[in-house]
Amino acid sequence: MPWLSQFITQVSTVNDVKIYNLSHGKSLPEWLSDRKKRALQKSDVDIQRRIELIQDFEMPTVCTSLKVSRDGQYILAAGTYKPRIRCYDTYQLSLKFERCLDSDVVAFDILSDDYSKLVFLHMDRYVAFHSQHGFYYKTRIPKFGRDFSYHYPSCDLYFVGASSEIYRLNLEQGRFLNSLETSAVEHNVCDINPVHHLFATGTIEGKVECWDPRARNRVSILDCALSSVTDGTEVDGLPSVTALKFNGSLGMAVGTSTGQVLLYDLRSSQPLLVKDHYYSLPIQSLNFHEQLDLVISADSKIIKMWHKDTGKIFSTVEPQSNINDVCIYPNSGMLFTANEDPKMNTLYIPALGPAPRWCSFLDNLTEELEENPETTVYDDYKFVTRKDLENLGLTHLIGTPLLRAYMHGFFMDIRLYHKVKTMVNPFAYDEYRKDKIRQKIDESRTQRVQLKKLPKVNKELALKLMDEGEDEALLKSRKKKAKGSTSLLSDDRFKVMFENPDYQVDEESEEYRLLNPLVSKVSQKRKKKLKMLAEMEAEEEKKAQQEEEEEPEGRGSSDEDTSDDDDDKSWVAEVREQRRLLHFERRQLQDQQRQDGRRQDRDADLRSGAAAAQQGLSQRQTQPQSQPRFYQIKAGEEFRSFGDVARKQKLQKATLEERLRLDESSGMSNLADSAVGSKQLTFTLQKSEKQRSQQKAERDHHEERRKPLAAEAPLSSQTELCSYGTMVQHILLPLPRPP
Repeated sequence: MPWLSQFITQVSTVNDVKIYNLSHGKSLPEWLSDRKKRALQKSDVDIQRRIELIQDFEMPTVCTSLKVSRDGQYILAAGTYKPRIRCYDTYQLSLKFERCLDSDVVAFDILSDDYSKLVFLHMDRYVAFHSQHGFYYKTRIPKFGRDFSYHYPSCDLYFVGASSEIYRLNLEQGRFLNSLETSAVEHNVCDINPVHHLFATGTIEGKVECWDPRARNRVSILDCALSSVTDGTEVDGLPSVTALKFNGSLGMAVGTSTGQVLLYDLRSSQPLLVKDHYYSLPIQSLNFHEQLDLVISADSKIIKMWHKDTGKIFSTVEPQSNINDVCIYPNSGMLFTANEDPKMNTLYIPALGPAPRWCSFLDNLTEELEENPETTVYDDYKFVTRKDLENLGLTHLIGTPLLRAYMHGFFMDIRLYHKVKTMVNPFAYDEYRKDKIRQKIDESRTQRVQLKKLPKVNKELALKLMDEGEDEALLKSRKKKAKGSTSLLSDDRFKVMFENPDYQVDEESEEYRLLNPLVSKVSQKRKKKLKMLAEMEAEEEKKAQQEEEEEPEGRGSSDEDTSDDDDDKSWVAEVREQRRLLHFERRQLQDQQRQDGRRQDRDADLRSGAAAAQQGLSQRQTQPQSQPRFYQIKAGEEFRSFGDVARKQKLQKATLEERLRLDESSGMSNLADSAVGSKQLTFTLQKSEKQRSQQKAERDHHEERRKPLAAEAPLSSQTELCSYGTMVQHILLPLPRPP
């Protein structure tokens, strides 16, 4: 069957054991519609060749735990975000149903042979029960839970968590029973032996407490923390129990938070074997493989399969993403892993056992599968930030289907990205080729005799690191047991920082200027500390009879604290000064830009005026007249005509109507086309009859005063004038005094 070799999978061999990762391959983005996914499956060869054992066997974000039903037909997975549970039917190789939950699932269990009875322990202390149709009932426990176990003979649920008590919920009576009082502060995990139903819990103190459910009494306590510390193990803190699993009637495996796995026989308080993962990470999952007598233990980085009698490694699996849980399909060589990744891995190891009945064709496929290079998650898309779009000139594509917003950037088609980048910088390949040639030449020159000199990039930083390295070497040379340390200049991990010009520190940037005072003060403190330690070493050598805790004379703790406070105040003042200078420089730059803009406008006006004057001179060559003189305005000065002051004073006295009419005539504004500007509104105040008559009398009086007096009055008027003069004479006479 040559066509079988066309399928893509990842094959790894550890200790001559082949491991097939059936979930390997390109993953399609979630935002693609079903129509586009079908189109890609028709056109993309890589997608056509991938093996999808169970359809949609993934979570939107993260999968936390996996379990297989006792009949082997259903696989249930709990994940986030958003909190949900998914059930897969192995007979149909597809998703059966999906239910969204109110909060994240800490642990869940299957009470029936199929998926009809489920129990979920949530993060918000709720215990939810689901039946075949969906949600059934929920209750709450007093403290936050971390794990639970189901005791089948008595129908009791045992909950352990952030409490010294073990809560019991009886599902037959539907009520809580008396809690089990323990000597531990908190519990992490629990398990029930499937043979004699012994209940065991793992505590944060590194102990395992065993209880008899029939008598509700504690049987014994195992101190696993003390037993996990052996000659070859390094423990930083107190090991707590993070995993617990029974094997048969007498076997038990305990996993600690420091990465050790202890195998116990219940008849002995000492472990039979202690296996160290050498990662110092908590053990996440423990499983037993009965056919080959193997223990499958997993932390967040690696899955180890080893013999439980000797501890010899059988095989290991190290996936790319962190591991949350490992589930073994019963009586087969298939493993499922819940990862910190949307895709749940499906691993098939023929050395552990045959393929399950529902995928028996895997035994034939594995004979033809070949190793292929691994592809990334989104090969056909490029992640770009908003700054990258500005550099490429593609900001106008934001909001279009060509860019898909994701977190702080966008996903775009890799073909479009390469095409636009080639158009923006067509000589990028030539520059890249020259850089590579220069690097090859420099590498060939390294074999010659070279003098010690500073690197081409970040010379000041290199000089600073060299000085600090000399100080540290001087201090360590005085110590008897000084371990060798490598400098950043000699470390291969940081050599690119002193070779690639892209890593050059820009000392004129705003971020560097604001951060430099703090960095300089930290380096000064570090130098002071090194100097102080050197002096202390010298004092200890001279005065070996004194105690080690005694401080040298003249160096009290209060003085050091005062100096630290002064240093803190000084660098704060320097940061403030740098901010003030940056603000001042910004204002100067803005003022300079405004002055440049005004100068350009004035130059343009002067050039246009000169051109108009020259044209007028050419037209009036016959008429002798004086040529206009043009003067260049100096930088920083503003041109003001002599009529500006008078015009401004006149405009201040003018009404709004006159100012608008003047602007319209000069072309500065046009109000004829607007709906509001072409209308004029006038109004008069309502006055009383007395005010109107008084105003009329004033108007008549003003009109009479404006009329010119007649040169000669008629005779009839002379009599009136005489009578008028007599009346005035009588008025001007003094009044008689009262008696």
